[in-house]
Amino acid sequence: MTVVTHRVLDGGRLELEADLDLSRPFTSVLDIGLDGRRYELTAGAAGLGDEVAAAVGIGGFGEELSYAGGTLLIGRGTVPDPRTGVADQVTVAAWRGHRYALVTTLYNASTADVLAVLGAVEIVEHPDGLAVRPAAAAVTMLGALVLKEVPGLGLLEITGRTREAVAQLPSWAGLRLPAGELFRDTLSNGAPYFVLAAADAMVTVLPLASTAAESVPQLLGTVRVAVRTGPGW
Repeated sequence: MTVVTHRVLDGGRLELEADLDLSRPFTSVLDIGLDGRRYELTAGAAGLGDEVAAAVGIGGFGEELSYAGGTLLIGRGTVPDPRTGVADQVTVAAWRGHRYALVTTLYNASTADVLAVLGAVEIVEHPDGLAVRPAAAAVTMLGALVLKEVPGLGLLEITGRTREAVAQLPSWAGLRLPAGELFRDTLSNGAPYFVLAAADAMVTVLPLASTAAESVPQLLGTVRVAVRTGPGW
């Protein structure tokens, strides 16, 4: 049996236990509200910024600043919208600490805009991940989740068991497992997915292509999810 703990960006801690391979890195995602706009922050391993920059088509980082006890990297590129063909300037900002990174992607943003967004939160690095807390009263934290791929099972998306999340559960009874109640449904493309309603978390499971959907309930039978709550959980 393997046990791992991951820090959620809003300060909560997630503990996973399972008879599965839990060694893969995780990412934590948090939306913040600032001046009437919504910004997405993503935390993960130290190389996350390079991965995001490559994914959006930016070759590298042109600016490097010392910031908040770490290094702030800023890269820009002009990326056309695949639907409209209209090109926008995309800015990827990656704060890199000792072991983890915090990344946000902005459009048509200056360095001052980047600093305004990151300056609205205080970044705290822990041994098990990053957390942020509001640095100004105007900042609101709008939800947090953890993403983690588990080989042999699938991609896990873990959120808090909020009233809104419970309201979205199917009306029928699910399969009872040691960790909670399991529901099965299908995506718009017909692919199956599962939702495990645990005592204090919701775990959405998107099976890997190599994972038989019929095996998911058995695989999840060994899973235990425990959350020490932060502001959004």
